[in-house]
This record gives sequence, structure tokens and C-alpha cells, in this order.
Amino acid sequence: MLASVFNKSRPVNYALIGAGLVLFYFLYLFKDDHWTSNYLLVLQKAGLLLILAGSVFLVNFITRRNTLSKANTYAMFLFLVFLILFPTIMVNTNIIISNFFLLLALRRLISLQSLITPKEKIFDASFWIFAAAVFHFWSIIYIVLVFISIVFHVSRDYRNWLIPFIAFFGVAIIYFMGGLIAGEGFFKQVIDEIQVSFDFTYFENIYQNIALAVFSSIAVLFAVPYIFSITSKPLNLQASHKKIIYSFLIGVAIYVLSANKNNSFLAFTFAPLAIMGANYLESQENVWVKEIILALIVVIAIFLFSSQL
Repeated sequence: MLASVFNKSRPVNYALIGAGLVLFYFLYLFKDDHWTSNYLLVLQKAGLLLILAGSVFLVNFITRRNTLSKANTYAMFLFLVFLILFPTIMVNTNIIISNFFLLLALRRLISLQSLITPKEKIFDASFWIFAAAVFHFWSIIYIVLVFISIVFHVSRDYRNWLIPFIAFFGVAIIYFMGGLIAGEGFFKQVIDEIQVSFDFTYFENIYQNIALAVFSSIAVLFAVPYIFSITSKPLNLQASHKKIIYSFLIGVAIYVLSANKNNSFLAFTFAPLAIMGANYLESQENVWVKEIILALIVVIAIFLFSSQL
């Protein structure tokens, strides 16, 4: 059974998740195989697969390294299932790259609890967030999590509050240099995204609508118990778990604010929700309840994925 398999952290689990990612990635890509005749597009698709794989395993690293769950692979498996539920992400280059950068930022912000080299971690996280904004502008509001982390851990040193601004100027300089080299088209993408839209009538088919409804239900199922469980967590880990909640809420805000939105913008919520889901599954004492919930989510995700091919 699925819950029993991913209840452990074994090499075979990583192999299964990696194979699943490759399988579903290419199943969706071959819905339109025009890219196979262009070797540059083939290289691009291969590169995006590597970034997606890096994102999946980065979720596992964040979870395990910071003791956000027990020694299992639920978080990375759920992250993969969410990708399957919203396959349009697999062809959205900007979202894949932007989300990967935000995961790098989240990794640094969660590890800030150790208070080892906090200034470097604040700078790194800020730098990755502003870099993510180059690919999807509204990722920039993730910078709120940097200031929340400063409040939690290192607010007394005023220099920590200035570091995000230094990172901003660093990314801005690199961005404008790239624009001068590449031409005005380099700036057009970000400029076009600097607008707010609350239009949610973007669905191309009914299955995308159903997928959003299912995902919303899963979010409620995982998030509500997680929020109420934080006070029972070890004191030294409570700030990290609160950051996961804030990360999820910011991910929702990015989706809500973005113009020309589609379901792939929900990718910013996947990592925190997967971590919440891992905690939820761990909390279930009844093995059959755990198995049924996980199996049901997987079956629905695969059905909706197949319906969109």
C-alpha cells in the first residue's frame, strides 16, 4: 500500500518518485511533440525536468534537514502528486524556475532557526526571491517571509533588516545588465506581469476546474489540523512550522494576484502543503485511514491527469 511504502525513507522510494516524475512529465509533453524536432527545445525540456527533479528532492531535503516531519518520504511524494494534478506546470518554464528559486530561499529561511551565519542566510534567501521575481513577478511578495523570519530570530540587529535591500540591488544590477545585453525584450516579460488580476475564469476544460476544487479540499484537510498542531510541536521547531504556514499563504497570494493566471501558478503552494500533508499522514493512527486518503488523492490526480492528455 502507498502509505506503507512511503512511510520509510529508503532508496527505492526515491527511485519510485524519480521514475514517476519522468513518466508523467514525458506523457504530458508528448501530448504535443513538435518540440522533438528542435534540439534546442529538447535540451530545454531536459533542463526543466532536472529542475523539477531538483524541486522534488529539495522539498525532501528541507523537510528532513529541519525535522519538519519524521523519517519518511510523504512530503516529496505529495509534491509529485500535486504536479500530476496540475500538469500544465510541466510546460510552464517561468513557473518551474521561479518556484525552484523560492524553494532555495525557503531552505535558507527555515535553517535560520540554528542562528548560524544568519546574515548570509538572509541575503541568500532574499537574492533567490528577487531572482524568482524575474521569472514570475509576483514571487516578489515572498520577501515578506524574510522579514517574518527576521522577526522570529534576529530582529535585534538592525543590519539584518537592511540585507534584503542589498540583495535587491544586487539582483537589479544583474537584471539590468542582462537587459542591456539581450535587448528590450528581456524587460517586457516582467513589465507585463506588473498588474493585478482577480479573474478566475481561465479554465480551458472542466477537468482543470475539478482539479482546483480537489486541491482546495486537500489544502483544507491538511492545513487546518496542521495549524492547530503547532502548539504541540517542540518549542525550537514552532517558528519553522509557522514559516511553512506563512509560505503557503504567500503562495496562495501569488496565485490570487497574478495576471493571466492558470492552475500552474498554484505551484508556489505545493511545497508547504506537501509538508503539511506529511504531518497530517503521520498523525493518523489508523493505518487504513492513512492508506485510503493517500490512495484516493493519487487516483483522483491520475484520473484528472489522464483526462487532460
